[in-house]
Amino acid sequence: VSVYVKVLTNSPFLVCMDLPHSQDEVIDPKYLWVGPDGDNLEGQMYMNLTETGKLMVMGFREFMSGAYTCTLSHKIIDTMTEQEREVFETYRFMVYAYREADHLYQGFVRFTTKECELAANGHFFEELKKILNSIISDLTCHIVESSYKCHSIKIPKQGLQQELFITFQVSPFAPGWEDICQQVPYDCEDATNRRVQKARDRIGEFFSKQTYALKHEFQTVPTIHYVDNSFSVTHVDSCRPGFGKNDVTHKSCASCCVVCDPGTYSPNNKVTCQLCRKRKVKQYGATSC
Repeated sequence: VSVYVKVLTNSPFLVCMDLPHSQDEVIDPKYLWVGPDGDNLEGQMYMNLTETGKLMVMGFREFMSGAYTCTLSHKIIDTMTEQEREVFETYRFMVYAYREADHLYQGFVRFTTKECELAANGHFFEELKKILNSIISDLTCHIVESSYKCHSIKIPKQGLQQELFITFQVSPFAPGWEDICQQVPYDCEDATNRRVQKARDRIGEFFSKQTYALKHEFQTVPTIHYVDNSFSVTHVDSCRPGFGKNDVTHKSCASCCVVCDPGTYSPNNKVTCQLCRKRKVKQYGATSC
């Protein structure tokens, strides 16, 4: 059985018993839980082990991932002969740490310009970045991976028009974001994702106002101006180092950033764990090979 536990939270109770046994009497049950390192888990820190064989792993971290095995021993008594025999049954759980994916937003917008070689195009692009950053700076978000290209567009019944195609990412990891994470309990993906969603909404509102301004506030249309309804935004996931997505291995947690398996690693914020070819990484959640 595969079990996924969000980092720094408690696992659900792992039950050392199958469904048929849980609905019947079990005589003299004994439970032996063994962790990923092969050690007996009874009495260990971060382990809540009940007298009925249920195990909860508390404050789950990456290194706690792996196979948790429970051996249930119990007696079967023949009512006719009163003979006893002891039987053993083993249950195995693969428990993985996971994080929620961090959200980034990929933005795209177009502006008309007089000509592609216009020196003002570059200045406009830099000023636009400053404006967008100022709109979202209080959310500890910023604009990254930004660029622009100029293209000639043939407009039906209007001839050629020069346009700036601008792309950028809205990231929640502006300087100081770690301090905000320390103010929230457990892990901070939820708070981070809420911040970047607010930033996305503010930027969308900013470009919506450009349409109104062009129609109602300018007597003369500026040389470089917003193309109506050209702003679009798409959602992009990223994972923290040591985590990645795998919808084949982890089908029941396909949208999660699951801890990298031994033999793989993730050094960055991409969504895949890479195979380590140099030497075998033995731990879960490796960030280097």
